[in-house]
Amino acid sequence: MQRILPIIMCGGAGTRVWPESRETLPKQFIPLIGTQSTFQAALDMLRDRTLFDPAIVITSTDYRFYAAEQIAEVGVEAELVLEPVRRDSAPAIAVAAEIAAARNPGTVVAIFAADHVVENRAEFVRLCREAAEAAAAGSIVTFGIKPTHPATGFGYIRPGEPVAPGSTVLAVEAFVEKPDAETAAGYVVEGYLWNSGNFVFRADVMLDEMRRFVPELAQVASEAVQAGTTDLGMFKLNEPAFSRANKISIDYAVMERTSLCAVLPADMGWSDIGNWHAVWEMSDRDLQGNSVRGSGILINSNNVHIRSPDVLTAVVGVDNVIVVTTHDAVLVLNSQQAPRVKELVEQLKALKRPEADEHRRSYRPWGYYQGIDRGDRYQVKRIVVKPAGQLSLQRHHHRAEHWVVVRGTAEVTLNETVRLVHENESIYLPIGSVHRLANPGKINLELIEVQTGSYLGEDDIVRLEDAYNRL
Repeated sequence: MQRILPIIMCGGAGTRVWPESRETLPKQFIPLIGTQSTFQAALDMLRDRTLFDPAIVITSTDYRFYAAEQIAEVGVEAELVLEPVRRDSAPAIAVAAEIAAARNPGTVVAIFAADHVVENRAEFVRLCREAAEAAAAGSIVTFGIKPTHPATGFGYIRPGEPVAPGSTVLAVEAFVEKPDAETAAGYVVEGYLWNSGNFVFRADVMLDEMRRFVPELAQVASEAVQAGTTDLGMFKLNEPAFSRANKISIDYAVMERTSLCAVLPADMGWSDIGNWHAVWEMSDRDLQGNSVRGSGILINSNNVHIRSPDVLTAVVGVDNVIVVTTHDAVLVLNSQQAPRVKELVEQLKALKRPEADEHRRSYRPWGYYQGIDRGDRYQVKRIVVKPAGQLSLQRHHHRAEHWVVVRGTAEVTLNETVRLVHENESIYLPIGSVHRLANPGKINLELIEVQTGSYLGEDDIVRLEDAYNRL
């Protein structure tokens, strides 16, 4: 049996499912469907060690701790490869092929997206076996999804004849870009397939095609891997080398130009969860087509999707609407306009609204903090530190802090002293003092932080030591 080295691409921002997905916590790490994030669901699908080797996860430096934590929560073995700057799919796949070829040039590699959903996992595994056999023989195989409707948000593939007698893997006659509605309807009738963006290939085959079509990119990827370094058990690509890579998709770089491209028709309950309408389609719904996740109530409404984890959200007398409520933003969306959320985020960025990119809750490798209140010369936050977690040893030039422990026990370094602060106790940290917060206990440490001073920005942190190499 042909084994597969799976590569999970885990670096996107997912702006079309704002406000839950933002730059600081993108959609692949959010449980959009079910209780797992889409990234964790992808890891779960790859557990069969008779077929899949432990996955390699390619993500950005900014997301490394999210990825590591979610891998640990699923309980699977995986390696992390860090992109120092964001590029498109072709540079990441070139890096994946380089890493795989260093193990064995004939390694069969499968590229999967961390933010896609597959409902029929047994069929997914079966299709991977078929694709791997064709890839081992020299084809670059993509999964072509059988359309359920004439979608205008996907590229399409025109399949041809089998690549080998009796094979269900078909030659690709043409890739076509995202069509208008009338053209898409014609493609569905003519048997075209959606381009899923997942690929299976032999490492040496992909590298040969990249050296042929995008030789500069192939050279950059090789240099970025060879000069890469290990940081906290994660492999970081060389930044000067990788930064030279052009932003280009694998479709433009190779798939639309190679004669080795093949497609395997796939009917496995696939969705790229590309917008809120797609999330609604994949969610459990009642007889009126309504879906509620979190705290929501509906009256006289149809085909409504409510997402509100904390705040009660009520909808009365409307149809075909999506309402997403977070701590700091509310989105009310005509479901037929779902792709335009990306435009909304771009407008928010132009207005320099922090909600475009940042959540009120900011995650860190040690836990998270969440804004509660802010005014002139003061700010209040809730801080949660995981067991064995610790903040950096630091000081501030413009603010003092007052910590009140509400749960657990804090180990506080203040200048030359270290002391324990228990529940219902507090400690004051003057401006300029050297300090650190750590959780020596077995449960989460929770505290309220009150900051006072002339400047309260996060960039007023001078890190002196850090367990997570963030100096």
